[in-house]
Amino acid sequence: MRYKEERDAVILAHNYQLPEVQAVADFVGDSLELAIRAKETEKPVIVFCGVDFMAETAKILNPEKTVIMPVKEATCPLARQLTPEMIREARRVHPDAAVVVYVNSTAECKAEADIVCTSANAVNVVRSLPQRTVIFGPDANLAGFVQKQLPDRKIVPLPATGHCYVHTYFTPRHVEEARGRGGLVICHPECSMEVQDASDEVASTGGMVRIAPKGEKWHVFTERDMAYRLRTLYPDRTFVENEGALCHDMKLTTLDALLHALQTGEYEVTLPKTVMDRAREAIERMIAIRR
Repeated sequence: MRYKEERDAVILAHNYQLPEVQAVADFVGDSLELAIRAKETEKPVIVFCGVDFMAETAKILNPEKTVIMPVKEATCPLARQLTPEMIREARRVHPDAAVVVYVNSTAECKAEADIVCTSANAVNVVRSLPQRTVIFGPDANLAGFVQKQLPDRKIVPLPATGHCYVHTYFTPRHVEEARGRGGLVICHPECSMEVQDASDEVASTGGMVRIAPKGEKWHVFTERDMAYRLRTLYPDRTFVENEGALCHDMKLTTLDALLHALQTGEYEVTLPKTVMDRAREAIERMIAIRR
């Protein structure tokens, strides 16, 4: 792509992006993989095809670089369910607790956290902490997943009903219907506990990539274009998506929007230095743990 070369940019895309956007990206991955790749890139310009919290994370890790988000309106409704004020109040109620903030959160919330996590490393992040009580937000289902894996900890979900509408779309009935069509079911830990318990595997999108070769046919219970990513990687396997599992914000980034961003440099991500400095500490602690 000529404009990418002229701008000396790297294009990063999340697994939920449109297939045609994934196809032209330099790297496609989950939130943890993209955070690591953003930190490691030597390119002066990062074009982030995803939603706002992802582009913010790239900027926080690379304050000296230009981070461009092709569609500035692409946001994450889950991230908006947690506020810095909620975190400060939770610390007041649980003064001895650690605060773990899911990467699906605003930069301001990350700045209030002790450490950040993704769905890929949430259990390892919480396990690494000395505190027995952990405030965890904003996804309550992911908090429940961590609680199940670490019964010796007390996980306090913040907010108690935080959720992703794409993943709460799935119900146990979807699992039953999938089994009737044959194959295995793999779901994201943002799905309800009932769906998690009924599935064969529970994994982040990065985890799905690693688990996929273990089965011939998978029903993929996450955003629908994750199935495209898996089919691209494993063309000899069958992956079944659900058309109803659609993240509208992830689909805002089109090839035209990406081209416009490379041509014009719109829209550059900017954040206050104080917020970036505090949030960077929490993100760097996560990256040090990896998975």
